[in-house]
Amino acid sequence: MKRIQILIDSIDKVKAFVNEISKFDCDFDLISGRYVIDAKSIMGIFSLDISKPIDLDIHEEEEGKINEILEQIAPYLAK
Repeated sequence: MKRIQILIDSIDKVKAFVNEISKFDCDFDLISGRYVIDAKSIMGIFSLDISKPIDLDIHEEEEGKINEILEQIAPYLAK
C-alpha cells in the first residue's frame, strides 16, 4: 500500500481522476479526517471537502504497478 496526497478541487478534475483510476484493478481509498471513501466513487468524493489536499491510499503491492498508477495520476498530486 502507498499513501500520497492529491488535490482534485474541481468537478472536472474529480471526473477525470475517477476515470484514470478506474482503469486499474486495485482498490483506492480517499481519507479525509475520519472519513474513508472509495476513490472510484464520484458521489463519495463529493461528500468530502475537495478544496484541500486529500490522502489517497493505493492498495497495490507490486512496485511496478504503483509506479504506473503514479504516472497516470501525476496531474492530481498535491504540490
